[in-house]
Amino acid sequence: MIDIKSVIKVITIILAILDIFFILPIIVGIYYHETIFRFLLYELFLIILTVSILYKLREHKIALKIKGAIVVTNLTWIMLGVIGAIPYMLYTSVDFSSGFFEAISGFTTTGATVFSNIEIIPRMVLFFRSMTHWLGGMGIIILGVGLLSFINPTGSITLFKAESTGITMDKFAPKIKDTALMLWGIYIFLTIIDTICLHQFGMDWFDAINHAFSTISTGGFSTKNDSLGHFTYSSAIIWTTTIFMVISGINFLAHLRLIRNDLSGYRSEEVKYYLIIFLVLSVVLSISHTVSSDMSITQSFTHSFFTIASIMTTTGFATVDYGTWGHFAVAIIFIAMLIGGNTGSTAGGVKVIRYIVVIKNLLSEIKRVLHPNAVVSIFIDGKNIKSSLITSVFGFFTLYIFTTIIVMVYLYARGLDEMSSISTALATVGNIGPGFVKTGPVENYGFFLWYDKIVLSFAMIIGRLECYTVFLLLSKLFWKKF
Repeated sequence: MIDIKSVIKVITIILAILDIFFILPIIVGIYYHETIFRFLLYELFLIILTVSILYKLREHKIALKIKGAIVVTNLTWIMLGVIGAIPYMLYTSVDFSSGFFEAISGFTTTGATVFSNIEIIPRMVLFFRSMTHWLGGMGIIILGVGLLSFINPTGSITLFKAESTGITMDKFAPKIKDTALMLWGIYIFLTIIDTICLHQFGMDWFDAINHAFSTISTGGFSTKNDSLGHFTYSSAIIWTTTIFMVISGINFLAHLRLIRNDLSGYRSEEVKYYLIIFLVLSVVLSISHTVSSDMSITQSFTHSFFTIASIMTTTGFATVDYGTWGHFAVAIIFIAMLIGGNTGSTAGGVKVIRYIVVIKNLLSEIKRVLHPNAVVSIFIDGKNIKSSLITSVFGFFTLYIFTTIIVMVYLYARGLDEMSSISTALATVGNIGPGFVKTGPVENYGFFLWYDKIVLSFAMIIGRLECYTVFLLLSKLFWKKF
């Protein structure tokens, strides 16, 4: 049985953490002399709601097992969409479905937007928008884990497993709360360094902070209508963002190990193949674009490396409309959409490690056919991979493809062309943001009807939680016995 009171209390504690962060946009509004009254009232309402629930459940001890953690995780993401929608409704002309879509896109670090003119939005709302990326990047649940483990050391690990992305999430420290807090430490450090670099190369502090939030979280929200294209006057800004996107697509545990002078994380097969794929796709796209356009070699390499980094890490920034680069270039970018970053990173998508597992498993099956009596095992980083893990990977691929096809068919049935339907399905389920044609890098999602936005919002949630966590709720076995 699921302990309903524990579920409500955990979600409320996460809401309490959000209440603290929601004060920051108000401070930004005060600094820029904007009207904060409505946001302030909303923040007070959330605080009163949070305090009331926690006071009511003050005597209840949290007893959260894996089944309850999965319910908490799913409900939390719906809660994020609901409470995140209100600021947009208060300060822009969007309805609830558009606000919900924008909030989910922010917290899932997808970066798809319903706004056609970003620059007219109040700065405190723009900051709030980027902040949803930053909180969602490392995982709003993991933030809660770092604090919840002080209350319930056993239950917190179940939340960590339900939220973390990839095949496995190894603990860096003996206690899960220490791992979560150390992850946030390196996350904050990278954000600060990126902010300083962007400011040094020409951005004002507001733009630098917002773009650092979006870069390190691999989200993609910008404060400018033409995204990073607004800053193409500075190649240093473009290359800085490219580098930090690539860094953010690497397993954050590898960054943590670096603190202890341990480079083993960067020597893993996943990181090696991730960097190889990035470099190969970037170079091929650069050469292709140099040949087929009037851009200089330097410009082609700058925009091509940036584009591959943005798409492959599922950030979704854009400097130019790469959809007009020709069929070969679009094909290369399309491949980048299918890859994703590393497990344990802020990037979405399939993840490189899963492709490694699938390819090695296929090669081993070929060996078994050629040598029926041979004992063939799959090794990654010198460790034997269990058959249960291989089954889980193939199960993920099945669910991921199934979800993408369902969304694609839905969009095509709604009247979108083939390329828009396919790319939009991949862009939402893969948490990438921009697709091609109608949802391309210079377009937005504002033309969709309210129910389309709800469907795409749930597609983003399914992608962010990597399918299993959501689809488990549809299983009869889950509700009978776990």
